[in-house]
Amino acid sequence: MFFSQPPHLAKAEELKKGPPKGKPYSVAIPGTEQPGRSPIYRAWNSSKELLSTLDPEVLTAHDIFESTANRQPKNHCLGWRPFNSATKTWDDYKWLTYEEVQKRRANFGAGLVELHNKHGCHRSGQYGIGLWCQNRPEWQITDLACMSQGLYSVSIYDVLAPDATEYIINHAELSCVVTSLPHIPTLLKLKNVLPNLKMIVCLDPLDAGEQNGYSKRAILESMAAGHDLSIYSIDQVEALGEASKRGYNPPGPTDIVTINYTSGTTGPPKGVVLTHRSAVAATSAGLITCGQSKNDTMVSYLPLAHIYARLSEHCAFWGGARIGYFHGNIVELVDDLKLLKPTAFMSVPRLYSRFGSAIRSATIEAPGFKGAMSRHIVAAKTANLKNPDPSKATIRHALYDRIWAKKVASAIGLERARYMVSGSAPLDPTLHNFLRVATGTDIVQGYGLTESYACATAQSTEDLSSGNCGMIAPCTEVCLLSLPDMEYSVEDKPYPRGELLLRGNNMFNEYFKNPEETSKAMTEDGWFRTGDVCQIDEMGRIIIIDRRKNVLKLAQGEYISPERLEGIFMSELGYLAQAYVHGDSMQTFLVGIFGVAPDLFAPYASKVLGQTIAATDLEAIKSALSDEKIRKAVLRDFDRVAKKHRLAGYERVRNVSLKLEPFTVENNLLTPTLKLKRPPVVKVYRQLLDQLYEQALSEESAPRAKL
Repeated sequence: MFFSQPPHLAKAEELKKGPPKGKPYSVAIPGTEQPGRSPIYRAWNSSKELLSTLDPEVLTAHDIFESTANRQPKNHCLGWRPFNSATKTWDDYKWLTYEEVQKRRANFGAGLVELHNKHGCHRSGQYGIGLWCQNRPEWQITDLACMSQGLYSVSIYDVLAPDATEYIINHAELSCVVTSLPHIPTLLKLKNVLPNLKMIVCLDPLDAGEQNGYSKRAILESMAAGHDLSIYSIDQVEALGEASKRGYNPPGPTDIVTINYTSGTTGPPKGVVLTHRSAVAATSAGLITCGQSKNDTMVSYLPLAHIYARLSEHCAFWGGARIGYFHGNIVELVDDLKLLKPTAFMSVPRLYSRFGSAIRSATIEAPGFKGAMSRHIVAAKTANLKNPDPSKATIRHALYDRIWAKKVASAIGLERARYMVSGSAPLDPTLHNFLRVATGTDIVQGYGLTESYACATAQSTEDLSSGNCGMIAPCTEVCLLSLPDMEYSVEDKPYPRGELLLRGNNMFNEYFKNPEETSKAMTEDGWFRTGDVCQIDEMGRIIIIDRRKNVLKLAQGEYISPERLEGIFMSELGYLAQAYVHGDSMQTFLVGIFGVAPDLFAPYASKVLGQTIAATDLEAIKSALSDEKIRKAVLRDFDRVAKKHRLAGYERVRNVSLKLEPFTVENNLLTPTLKLKRPPVVKVYRQLLDQLYEQALSEESAPRAKL
């Protein structure tokens, strides 16, 4: 029997087609220029009206799941690998159907409302439910449960520090946190500073595995006694909801679907308020970019507290795909991939880099015939990819894909992948192209922020270029704002350059209880200031070239405030007079250029080198600055300061260059008020910064002598 494709997927497939040959992916809207701003750009297929939904009957994330569950109730939905305590191994995947997930989310949602009523915490209108656990089916069941009752989830990163967890729970005014067993002791310890927290719902069994006659429940309840805190299992709450016979209380498009807190690297985390309208618009755009269907399988390992991962799973739900959750150990992710054989894979550059290194080692760097054949195949396929005629460029080869690329992809469990997506940080163009030819799979790069529901731009699968973020999403419009102080202008040639501004159906409402930060993030006419400096090429593709805010983003996607780190090192190490901490988006660590104070550096250098250096002997000081013993001693000081201030590994400076006065008003690297001009510093010292990275990487990979 023939079954036609659901209308929303058919529409997505139609809109997925690229523009007519030679036409740009994004187009400027005539007459929309303003002084200091570029024209407004939109996707070529939404130039007249921004996309809001692929189906007029689907207006909320609740509708997304319900429409699919009603259409294909018996299909696999959420899968996980149970741990076999007898063999101490992970079993094969078990699956819940869409119908089973639908029933559980309905019961759990009703149970959460009953629980709030029972403890006197129910409020009129919407309120939040905390969600703190690693990726697992219950994460989505909880999120869907909240939607079914018009509530919203407040996700907490699984590895978040206690102080940040405390801040989010209090700031979001959460009475209930749904969490996994390992986090409950932390919540109990924090209870004295969490006055609103009344309920914990545990996603793991509490009555199994008794120790000396005591269950986990009994132990935890005794710890919670006297703290005005009750602990329940998810089974209890689902049973409570089922017994209540409470029906759905579905949300509307303008209701909140989640408050997603940012990482807070430059201050307390900001709660990004996202609505169902935003979710549906972004999901519609996601389906157009790549598409999902009931025959698709995806693996879930990127933290669901990150909006990028959540959007991916919205797309899976609306397409009718099944989602298999990794078993929790990222080092063994390939084991899960080999079992699932996903048709869609969303990841970040850090993992793609690991894949690339493993593939190179096993193929083009291999000795003998295997290495020679691999190098020939990669060279031939790369030549096809870079065909001067874009219409003839391809990543596929009839013979080589069958005898070689299929085996390469199979080694990492991705032989069935129709496409892969990279987001969160820039993907190195060389790596991008290598993975394309090595696996014979479409790999697209996208760009988005929490404030844009992870959706702003994405490459078309027909576009085989690299080093850009592709076309504008059909639910979004963009323009560029000139930045004279950074010497970027929308009048620049060959391409306009400036700060990227976003507006559209996918955008956030506000920062929760933070009107000041909301105001700072928006222009007077309603554009969101991304802080990313971009250019738009002749094909309407977005290319990120810089940052407006002095915030760095490293290859893993972590944001870093260099000024904060500079302040720490300057305050702790008195011999430093100037500081510039630098991070390249393609690297995983920091380097720096530092100026020294001669009067304090001279005695320090004298001690390290075992010779007397006078503070007035500038030539001797310059000589000492280039001494390898001094560099290593300073790096040890940096490590000591980093430990003292509990800096994360990616916040540590791994290599330095020391100078007398690297930044001055005269060399145009300081303003008249002695503020550092960061972009010009990079321009002047680009070669030195590259050398610092090269040296650090070389030292890191060098074999260490055995004791």
